[in-house]
Amino acid sequence: MWASMATTNCASVEAVEECLDEEAALWLKVAAIAAILIAGAVGVAIPLVGGKGRLVRTDGGVFVCVKAFAAGVVLATGFVHMLHAAESSLTNPCLPDSPWRKFPFAGFVAMVAALGTLVVDFVGTQFYERKHQEEATGAKAAASSAAADLEEKGITAALLTPEADSAGRGKDPMHIVGIHAHAAAHRHSHSHAHGACDGPALPVRSHGHAHEEEGEGSSNARHVVVSQVLELGIVSHSVIIGLSLGVSQSPCTIRPLVAALSFHQFFEGFALGGCISQARFRSTAAAMMACFFAITTPAGIALGAGVASSYNPNSPRALVMEGMLDSMSAGILIYMALVDLIAADFLSQTMSCNVRLQVSSYLALFLGAGAMSALAIWA
Repeated sequence: MWASMATTNCASVEAVEECLDEEAALWLKVAAIAAILIAGAVGVAIPLVGGKGRLVRTDGGVFVCVKAFAAGVVLATGFVHMLHAAESSLTNPCLPDSPWRKFPFAGFVAMVAALGTLVVDFVGTQFYERKHQEEATGAKAAASSAAADLEEKGITAALLTPEADSAGRGKDPMHIVGIHAHAAAHRHSHSHAHGACDGPALPVRSHGHAHEEEGEGSSNARHVVVSQVLELGIVSHSVIIGLSLGVSQSPCTIRPLVAALSFHQFFEGFALGGCISQARFRSTAAAMMACFFAITTPAGIALGAGVASSYNPNSPRALVMEGMLDSMSAGILIYMALVDLIAADFLSQTMSCNVRLQVSSYLALFLGAGAMSALAIWA
């Protein structure tokens, strides 16, 4: 393990790269910062701005298909890019045989990261659901208190005064209450008579309304947690890939990375922006999350360019750190793609009731995963 922490250049790694040109590499890094910043900002802004202006419906077919494509991109990033990069780093001949080639650390760390994400996902969801229930209970208590005050002031007496119909006959207040109760019960039973795919039922303001609000609060809590955990996973690997590009002095390596990372950032941004939009954050919080995502990879590139002269990416310490971080990022991204992006949409009632949407979403998912996987040929 002590040998794994060395910072000296590894003798087994090629010290000389092809087409080294520091000046050309620097200009390409500047272009990469601009291109990736724009791609990420546009990707995350489309669902946010479109959702605020009602231009993009988060429950519409087009949004679901594009989000499925983005989920495929995220999934392929975890499996094909990050996990493979982690395996390459942690099994590099520069590292000692024991323990790095005696145990599959890349897969193990990715598994631990996925399980850790599950725990964070669960605990965060429980926290936000409990918080929503407490707020709802407080609002109900305040409403009950206000109603009691009004009743004390005698305002309810006017509501209970017998009404007169067109013939001048008075209506019994209990009769009026009975009519409203019957109508509410009819609406409640009518909504349950709908099949799962018969279309949305009318809003029910009866005794089932509390369950309706509770369901909405639970769904919103899930969206809040999903968006935050997804951003954590995306940001963690964005720093690594930005740093990797920034320390390179080879234009031949940087050119394909610019195109690949721009494509990657755009669709990851769209997936994240869709989750933020569905979570219904306040405008300030949503803008902060979007900006933090957009600047992460460019900041990593700038940091890498700044330390390129002193940072040795071929040292055992750098290989171990990059391998561990890549493994953790892979585990987080794979979990988020499968559980919170793909399963959440593909197992929903909207998807199960629309065959055309199912086919188009699956095609978009496979196309996104295939396109991102194909980019591994060049980057």
